[in-house]
Amino acid sequence: MKIVMLTCYDALTATLLADCGIDVFLVGDSVGNVKLGYKNTLPVTMDDMIHHTKAVARGNVGKVKIAADMPYKSYEDNATFAAENAKKLIAAGADYVKLEGGREIMDSVKAIIGAGIKIIGHLGLMPQSIEKIGGYKIQCRDEESRKKLLEDAILLEQAGVSMIVLEGIPEDAAKTVTEKLKIPTIGIGAGRYCGGQVLVSDDMLGMFETFKPKFVKRYANLAGVIKQAAKQYSKEVKEGIFPEEENIYK
Repeated sequence: MKIVMLTCYDALTATLLADCGIDVFLVGDSVGNVKLGYKNTLPVTMDDMIHHTKAVARGNVGKVKIAADMPYKSYEDNATFAAENAKKLIAAGADYVKLEGGREIMDSVKAIIGAGIKIIGHLGLMPQSIEKIGGYKIQCRDEESRKKLLEDAILLEQAGVSMIVLEGIPEDAAKTVTEKLKIPTIGIGAGRYCGGQVLVSDDMLGMFETFKPKFVKRYANLAGVIKQAAKQYSKEVKEGIFPEEENIYK
């Protein structure tokens, strides 16, 4: 059976989704784009990630496994620093930490696993590297990059990571990696053959009206529902309809 992963950034959402068949909540650094108003994930800090991980853990009450992203510059340059930051996210309530990259972060991966912490890897389109790759572009379209993808995935598996997110790559490249590994792959814009799927919850729920990535399927249109509710509330207040008798204390 495939693994179901969904982003979650707050206690209320965790409470609502805890009994919906989700296997893993991902407290993603995508919180920067989705909730904090940043144009990308790079400004997100460890304090941000700790704050949101604690919130999800409080709402989740142990029902769903929690993975927390290690934000930009919290693990890349110093393995000891990486392990200390990973411990902070575990203390905040995470069961896994997620890191972007392969061979270039292997020292940090080994240090974190050596500290007894479970890791989810992340390869393909890596949002923390968008300044290097020139934006949110599909990766691994040529033979050389596909070879590196597979090599990095195997290195991560050998180092002991628990699963690997594959983002923004052609379906056949994801299929090749998935078939070569013993650990699960989790796809986001990586096609049908991964061991599971992850989406940003706000994308899945239709909270954004202006942009919809090709890989997203909207299972609701909450943006429309929320806007209609707010307009109705505004109308009723202005016209003196709300509060009604049932809303008044005697």
